[in-house]
Amino acid sequence: MASFVNSTVSVLSRQPLVPQSDPAQLESIKAQLDLVLLALEALADIGSEAILQAAADLDLDQMIADRVALWRLRQASPLRKGQGGRKKLDVDEARSLVLISCYLAQQHQELIRRAVALLEQLTEQNREPHQSALLGDYLDCFCDLYQERMAAGDETSPEVLSHLALKLLIDLLFYSAASGPRHFWLALLERSTP
Repeated sequence: MASFVNSTVSVLSRQPLVPQSDPAQLESIKAQLDLVLLALEALADIGSEAILQAAADLDLDQMIADRVALWRLRQASPLRKGQGGRKKLDVDEARSLVLISCYLAQQHQELIRRAVALLEQLTEQNREPHQSALLGDYLDCFCDLYQERMAAGDETSPEVLSHLALKLLIDLLFYSAASGPRHFWLALLERSTP
């Protein structure tokens, strides 16, 4: 545990910082962080308690002390419904969410690997992902959560949501690796650059 925290904090501290003057980039990062947590929630039934426990395990509970703090951070995503509780997300909070997401992905790495292997197998067989119970349940849960929580949820087609969910599943495989926090941080910066 301590080695995960020490090595990843060290790696993330050497990564480029988000320019504070670029609100569009920060908005994109907030959205991407929330989507990765949503994918973990849909696949591994991870709720706020697991996220708070991960924060405590990683000694990040000063950043995310309780359910309200976690809710406010997740509500920072510009994709979310409602304006209440929205706050700015600073670099340290973003790094904390990266560490927590990767830590949780590592804890569920076997499940993530199994899901990705099923996806590859079904793709090779020209079969739909919903034909697997594991992938079907994940896709249904992801779509339900997205439609329930996101502002554009009702307007987004199931095909688009399924594509997003499968892309996030593959991302989770990379984030569950030892170098996951570095990959995730760099992906956040790359995807948020106009």
